[in-house]
Amino acid sequence: MTAGAIKREAVYRLPVAHTLVIVESPTKARTIRGFLPKDFKVEASMGHVRDLPNNASEIPAAHKGEKWANLGVNTANNFEPLYVVPKDKKKVVKELKDALKGADQLLLATDEDREGESISWHLLQLLNPKVPVKRMVFHEITKEAIGRALEQTRELDMELVHAQETRRILDRLVGYTLSPLLWKKVAWGLSAGRVQSVAVRLLVQRERARRAFKSGSYWDLKAQLNQGSAGFEAKLTHLKGERIAGGSDFDEATGALKAGSKVRLLAESEARQLREAVLAAPWKVAAVEEKPTTRKPVAPFTTSTLQQEANRKLRLSARETMRTAQGLYERGFITYMRTDSVHLSDQAINAARSCVSDKYGKEYLSPSARQFSTKARNAQEAHEAIRPAGESFRDPSATGLDGRDLALYELIWKRTVASQMADAKLTMLSVDLEVDGGSLGPAAFRSTGKRIDFPGFFRAYVEGSDDPDAALEGQEVLLPSLKTGDSPACKGVEALGHQTQPPARYSEAALVKMLEKEGIGRPSTYASIIGTIVDRGYATLQNNALTPSFTAFAVTALLEEHFPDLVDTSFTARMENTLDEISHGQVQWLPYLESFYKGDQGLEAQVQQREGDIDPTASRTIELEGLPCVVRIGRFGAYLETKRVADDGTEELLKATLPNEITPADLDADKAELILKQKADGPESLGEDPETGDLVYLLFGQYGPYVQRGQVSDENPKPKRASLPKGTKPEDLTLEDALGLLRLPRHLGEHPDGGKIEAGLGRFGPYVVHHKGKGEKDYRSLKVEDDVLMVGLSRAVELLAQPKRGRGGRTALKDLGTPEGADEAIQLFDGPYGLYVKQGKVNASLPEGTTADTVTLEQAVELLAAKAAAGKSKGRKAAGTAAKKPAAAKKPAAKKAPATTKTGRLRASAVRVIRAADS
Repeated sequence: MTAGAIKREAVYRLPVAHTLVIVESPTKARTIRGFLPKDFKVEASMGHVRDLPNNASEIPAAHKGEKWANLGVNTANNFEPLYVVPKDKKKVVKELKDALKGADQLLLATDEDREGESISWHLLQLLNPKVPVKRMVFHEITKEAIGRALEQTRELDMELVHAQETRRILDRLVGYTLSPLLWKKVAWGLSAGRVQSVAVRLLVQRERARRAFKSGSYWDLKAQLNQGSAGFEAKLTHLKGERIAGGSDFDEATGALKAGSKVRLLAESEARQLREAVLAAPWKVAAVEEKPTTRKPVAPFTTSTLQQEANRKLRLSARETMRTAQGLYERGFITYMRTDSVHLSDQAINAARSCVSDKYGKEYLSPSARQFSTKARNAQEAHEAIRPAGESFRDPSATGLDGRDLALYELIWKRTVASQMADAKLTMLSVDLEVDGGSLGPAAFRSTGKRIDFPGFFRAYVEGSDDPDAALEGQEVLLPSLKTGDSPACKGVEALGHQTQPPARYSEAALVKMLEKEGIGRPSTYASIIGTIVDRGYATLQNNALTPSFTAFAVTALLEEHFPDLVDTSFTARMENTLDEISHGQVQWLPYLESFYKGDQGLEAQVQQREGDIDPTASRTIELEGLPCVVRIGRFGAYLETKRVADDGTEELLKATLPNEITPADLDADKAELILKQKADGPESLGEDPETGDLVYLLFGQYGPYVQRGQVSDENPKPKRASLPKGTKPEDLTLEDALGLLRLPRHLGEHPDGGKIEAGLGRFGPYVVHHKGKGEKDYRSLKVEDDVLMVGLSRAVELLAQPKRGRGGRTALKDLGTPEGADEAIQLFDGPYGLYVKQGKVNASLPEGTTADTVTLEQAVELLAAKAAAGKSKGRKAAGTAAKKPAAAKKPAAKKAPATTKTGRLRASAVRVIRAADS
């Protein structure tokens, strides 16, 4: 080859100059790519590319011997953080570096908040670009917004970066300093967190209040009346001029009326006597009042209010809401979903008002454009509220969305549009009635109603409530036309007994609302905080209520006694306020960290001083009022402990494991005595199995109550067992039910397409399964309303016909079919990082440019085979590496000994794990 040809080939091989744009996710990359010039290349960082080390294996060799390395922060050197690239991000960083080689400009287009600014800064540090670098920010992904962002690039905001870094370091200091203490004093694997621990305490405080609550009882009357042909209800309010007691008049601590209450507490006998008297007496209207009022629409969504309303109306967890909102944002449907602002741009206001005119008519428009101001503490005014993206809002029916995506988009669309609608005009109605109560004296009843004179924004949106009994604002309650002196006819009267109820547990929505109200944490972190609380076993989510566990009680008690500031809402709110001041440059971050962590009053010294004072036995003990025993936290969970007199007259300890599903809220004296009695005396049988002659027992284990046929013996080492389905109360279980559970799976019949159908009970609850043949099985979980012992063939066929859900509760977009010789079908899903195919446990992303309509079964088979082969290759590589280092397996046993001691285990654990709640 000639020199000229070589030169020409070299020139030909030079990368074509381009602008490299880096965003966080492939979905965002795909969307933004369509709005950029052709010489722009968009790559995804897949979230954070650098972080503090998660475990000992991530600590660089140069720092492994340092005392501070496990913490990931050099507290002796100005709190310098030790950043590492996690293993799973090394390939991503290499690809980004390769993409940068031919670029003549780098645009960092990560999200516009602190987190996004931090990701951009880390990318800048890692990539070390030699070309011009600019920060590109936008709060919606539309053609117009991306165009404006390209024209208005800026430098990195280092105040935001320092603010995020300070939060990260502070969270690490709290989590990694307190968590090892919890391992020693309570139980292994627990975590503490700056916001997490305060949130757990809120749950525990509410549960304590529920346990301490004393119920009060009271009676009142409800009458059914008719005026002409129209019926209405009225409730007793006064008797002989005295107001009748209601639920709010009782003291929660005693169950009696509050001291100084000037009310009449109606006894059951009086209520029934009064009922007879008013049924026979004439009724008269004493007063009629109509009071006009207006209701104004609520502000558009912030992160917090979106999480609250999605939980109330769509029953989505905070985590599910944010995951869904992230997908909608990255695909260009809504604006950025992490914001404290309720502000709307002029463009958004015009779009919303246009929707109102087109859909509801001009009379439903507010007279002028509405703007809202944020009332939350520590609010950070970002660009805008969460709203539909673009200069015109896509109608929900025209988006092509479905399921959870459509439901959340529609919620956001309605709330935004309603914010620009006219006030609702209502008339509040009340009618006072008089009737003779016989010997008890004159009785007064009241009927209330609501008439909507002009619905205004109610046409689009009515805000939900945390009170399930509260009437919807937009719901009309009409009363017949009545005037003073009218005599309606009494059709019936009920004497109603009531019990006051304990304070409700926090739903996710209520907890988010409380955290925001108190100024604790940032709304953008609430989803992960609540997720961590549930994942770590501090609470369970049942019927949309967060119920704290025994572990939550033990940890909260320890922190309240020894580190009260760290679980105090006011202290945490002040800390949050200081962090916000750091982000605005009003407070210096280093002196703040020094004062928090170091010195005699710093966290480090507090933990060292108090560690010796904390008695592990006391820390693991929970004393609950009214129990004949104490609850302790053990290696395998909570258990009951009490002293009893043995047969020989000596005193001995009796311990009994508490089933995981029993929470402090559920445990009363009767349950505790039943569990202890069963442990001491052995289980009582429910009866005999007529088929085998074996006795059937109800037992309690760590994972809940279960039934067992026969006793464990040499001849029968593994007797047949079956767990009780969720929601089944052990005290209500019959022998017939127990036998039904032990005989599962049940044969239901033949599927119309061939193959038998069975109903059974498995690890994830009750199910139906279709045996298709050749080992292929198709499962569906039973719904709450289905009974595994009663479900029939037709219902099973109906459930099996429903689309199968994938990971994260996702519904398959389509079934591509079952490859020849395979047992399982290949399905197509849409995940947070784009489209992917799934067969069994193997997932493979679709290559760029492949759509749901174009992907074929053959292509899916190839993608999955390549993914499976890559997994095996990694396994072989790891095995090969291990094989080359036989010496590692022959270390002297003496060198391992320290790690087997209690102290050694704890020291090793400090290096090994936890991702203590970084919040």
